[in-house]
Amino acid sequence: MQKKVMGRYKSILASVLALVMVFLVSCGSATATKPPTYTTAQLEQIQNYQSRLGVFRNRMTELETFITNRDWNNVRSLIHGPLGQLRQDMGYISRQLLPQDQKAALQGARDVFGHLEAIDAAGDTGNLEVAFANYQEALKDFDAFTALLPATGSN
Repeated sequence: MQKKVMGRYKSILASVLALVMVFLVSCGSATATKPPTYTTAQLEQIQNYQSRLGVFRNRMTELETFITNRDWNNVRSLIHGPLGQLRQDMGYISRQLLPQDQKAALQGARDVFGHLEAIDAAGDTGNLEVAFANYQEALKDFDAFTALLPATGSN
């Protein structure tokens, strides 16, 4: 008899606990979090850097001519001169992006510079094929990087 009573109390206790849990869950509300967005100041900075990136993109097309003509001195000068600032700018703009885009942007910037370094090394040996293949990859990575940037109205 005592086992029957204990079994009944256990089932009643389980039911009461279940009701309490349902009540607690229904009373609790999930806090709505807004997805991260850009501030006006961030968008202005990104827009400024986007126009600079456009200039660098145009300068990269000069690189193709120099590579095709095997003009390795101008290849090196362009990579270490005007395109040298590109590394800093891409790094800065990567850090201004939303957290979910930062990792891909930083990797894209590293990829672009890996290709530019490979072009420079290919120039040292006069290897046109390696230089041109890395040029093509640098353009693809550069364009993928710029695709991560938010639309600011000037594109």
